[in-house]
Amino acid sequence: MQRRDFLKQAALTTAAATATKLSADTTSASQGKIPRRPLGKTGEHLSIIGFGGIVVMNETSDQAKNIVAEAVDRGVNYLDVAPSYGDAQERLGPALAPYRKNCFLACKTDGRMKADSQADLDNSLKLLKTDYLDLYQFHALTKMTDLDKCLGPGGAIETMEAAKKAGKIRYIGFSVHSVETAIAAMDRYPFDTVLFPLNWVLVSQANFGPQIVEHAQKKGVGILALKSMAKTVWPADMKKDHPEPKCWYQPASYPHEASLGLRWTLGHPITAALPPGDERYFRLAMDVAQNYKPLDHGEEQALLGRAPGVEPIFHLGNDV
Repeated sequence: MQRRDFLKQAALTTAAATATKLSADTTSASQGKIPRRPLGKTGEHLSIIGFGGIVVMNETSDQAKNIVAEAVDRGVNYLDVAPSYGDAQERLGPALAPYRKNCFLACKTDGRMKADSQADLDNSLKLLKTDYLDLYQFHALTKMTDLDKCLGPGGAIETMEAAKKAGKIRYIGFSVHSVETAIAAMDRYPFDTVLFPLNWVLVSQANFGPQIVEHAQKKGVGILALKSMAKTVWPADMKKDHPEPKCWYQPASYPHEASLGLRWTLGHPITAALPPGDERYFRLAMDVAQNYKPLDHGEEQALLGRAPGVEPIFHLGNDV
């Protein structure tokens, strides 16, 4: 067996072996609600499904209020948004206000330096109608140069540390689309969380993701997953005109496949997964989460049997 194939198989075997344990460790605030899991060393417990702010982007105020209220009622307490998500912050802030004290609100900055990240933070607090964020993250670290800027002199980390001292943020994390950069970040700074893509196609076809999971576990970093319902890239002739305006990638086409994909991701030692920003996928994810059980062997093999030949949305080696 080649080393690449061995790594893939080892990752999949680990996922299957941990599924039962994760199910047993999962805790729920109350019966019938979406269950929760601990977040690294923080002492926080988050719903295993997060509310991605893109869900309310370009929606009316009433629509935003209704979906946020439903999510909270069903047990979602983890919400994540970013300045780059159009008007999502403007919509989410008022909708979340009645429930803010009982929710874990995460936001991000695209700023790499102190000045622009401070501007992002001040504006996000204003738009989100809150005086603090539970988690503030560097957004979409891709290259090592991004990390160097954030952690270097005059970098965005200075904004975060000052804000934490002032009580404006509670935890510091990052989102990332690079295995190399993710591992380097966890080695260079004691981050509380990492948010990254983890799905069945990425792991089985590109060996992308298991390295981050393993390193985060060693460091005690809370693990949050993106793209659990993602499948592949859009064809070249559909990149600018496709049926999912809130998804830059092609999600699993059918509800059954999307559900299996989400359950596969939740079978890993993660705290929570963020589904696609489309409301239909978010509602499906809430249904899966409320009735979550790990994939059995047959389900996992059936899902993975659909992966060969599918183009993953990320690759190793594209992140340097």
